[in-house]
Amino acid sequence: MRKNKVDIITLGCSKNLVDSEQLMRQFAANGYKVEHDPHRINGEIVVVNTCGFIGDAQAESIEMILELGEAKKQGKIGKLFVMGCLSERFMHDLVQELPEVDRFYGKFNWKELISDLGKTYHAELAHDRILTTPKHYAYLKIGEGCNRTCSYCSIPLITGPYQSRPMEELVEEVKLLTRQGVKEFQLIAQDLTFYGLDLYKRMALPELVERISDIPGVEWIRLHYGYPTHFPYDLLRVMRERENVCRYMDIALQHISDRMLKLMRRNITKAETYELLKRMREEVPGIHLRTTLMVGHPGETEEDFEELLAFVRQARFERMGAFAYSHEEGTYAYLHYTDDVPQEVKQTRLDTLMAIQERLSLETNTTKIGHEYKVIVDREEEDFYVGRTEFDSPEVDPEVLIRKEEGKALKTGHFYQVAIEDAQAFELYGKSV
Repeated sequence: MRKNKVDIITLGCSKNLVDSEQLMRQFAANGYKVEHDPHRINGEIVVVNTCGFIGDAQAESIEMILELGEAKKQGKIGKLFVMGCLSERFMHDLVQELPEVDRFYGKFNWKELISDLGKTYHAELAHDRILTTPKHYAYLKIGEGCNRTCSYCSIPLITGPYQSRPMEELVEEVKLLTRQGVKEFQLIAQDLTFYGLDLYKRMALPELVERISDIPGVEWIRLHYGYPTHFPYDLLRVMRERENVCRYMDIALQHISDRMLKLMRRNITKAETYELLKRMREEVPGIHLRTTLMVGHPGETEEDFEELLAFVRQARFERMGAFAYSHEEGTYAYLHYTDDVPQEVKQTRLDTLMAIQERLSLETNTTKIGHEYKVIVDREEEDFYVGRTEFDSPEVDPEVLIRKEEGKALKTGHFYQVAIEDAQAFELYGKSV
């Protein structure tokens, strides 16, 4: 065990990661050495930032806590604290069942951890962070919470109603991060498109993106987790007109069958979904769309699933993820529906859907062969430099493997023009030009 060292482990989404980075900054301001590496845990303080979204994520969080509890018994670590979505949602049960944890904190009161240790919480550093990402990109959380009422989703139960961060605050944070060398910003929230309705009584995401794009040093802005209902179409104009706004939109659609969309309480129809996608592709030529789809929601029939498959084949999403429905306690679906699709059927549907998407991804990537793209280099490996185009978000999207050439060294965090020479479903291969 290393004295005066804090290990922070983040599970779940990039929104959690931002919270962890802010907590790391507070620990550092109090003189601690802070690390964010799950493979080197030996601190006198360990903090686990948990995910509580669906069963698999909850199980991963519990498994990590139990593993660390055992390390604590063996004297390998000191204090063990747990924060985040899982503890926000199941605080009472966790306190009873996991006595090896010194204290639990929720999604929003983790700042108390600093004062509970007898240290000072520095309010003036509230939005300062120690980045865990490569220093050239960062996640920018523009809001917290969610006002949607989707049947399957536990997030509003955990986070409460939507709270937009003021534009001025976000602009100042971006300026601070650009001074630290950040060039690429991933805008994140549970629902980007709701931004501003609570604070400004209007959908203000287009204005926010414009203001951030005006800041010197901002090379790329990428948008994650839009919502299809009442989409702010002026955002497409901003994306089309601003060179540093990536032609990329991450927008979870979940399903296409009108019957399923109604059961899911998505407040959108099949026809409206097709119109949304049509306008996106027409108004932003070359846009790459990432979506998330769900299989096995209560009531989903084979006919509904076949309709979903036909939709995926027709829409040809450049990026797509999917997951099987999880019957989450407290959700509308849990209270009103029976989880009537067998697990093996859910898995078969999921595998079928992703197999189609893999073929589509290969076709999409193959069209890029022979073309040049602006690529940012994320890291160097033995035979390649690894980077991304404007159409690729870190961790979830394809990467560009740039072959090393004699006398041509590339630098991490820099942009290069890359000619694409070959493609696989989830990777591109090229050389710098």
